[in-house]
Amino acid sequence: MEQDRLDEIASDPSERNSSVATPSGAAVKRPQITDALARTFFEEWARVGYSALSLDAVAKKAGVGKAALYRRWRSKADMAQDLVSQLTATVPGRIESGDRGSLEADLYAMGLAGRRLMRHPMVRRIMADLYASMEREPALAAALRPSEAASGKKVATLVDRAVARGELPADVDRRLATDFLIGPLYWRLVVLGQRCTRQQLKALARMTAAAFRAG
Repeated sequence: MEQDRLDEIASDPSERNSSVATPSGAAVKRPQITDALARTFFEEWARVGYSALSLDAVAKKAGVGKAALYRRWRSKADMAQDLVSQLTATVPGRIESGDRGSLEADLYAMGLAGRRLMRHPMVRRIMADLYASMEREPALAAALRPSEAASGKKVATLVDRAVARGELPADVDRRLATDFLIGPLYWRLVVLGQRCTRQQLKALARMTAAAFRAG
């Protein structure tokens, strides 16, 4: 059975590229096919959820042969881990706010960046399902760890700036600060599916700064 799949993969006509010198019988991984599969994978994930996601359906809707998909990823878990890792690697940079001069201003700027990321309908649906599926699929948890660590460092940097300004004590719990900063916005936008206005973000920044000081 496995050899049949390998034979199919090796002869997949959708990836032939006569302009590239390759060994006889080999197929080239064309970037446009990889992009189409990745885009369709996330679209299907948002539509049906991870547990019901079918790689056959992904290949069909992307207009690509199944062999082309399996040349890139061995399984749904392998594909999810790879694509989620690539996607989340960009998240810490997207929430980078820089030094705005005060703890509250830094929190507000980071809140704006987080809102921009989480209010996209597809992102909201996938994020909620992703965290719900992590317990059953270790590959998803593994894919998120680097991004979570990087985001934690961003928050720690924000806290360190506030400590240097004298706005926070040096022994503030940075891990708890990360949870407190991300949790309320995630709950409102992703879990409840509600809007968060700039005024609400400013209020959340004030409350978060007060909680950091109290903690």
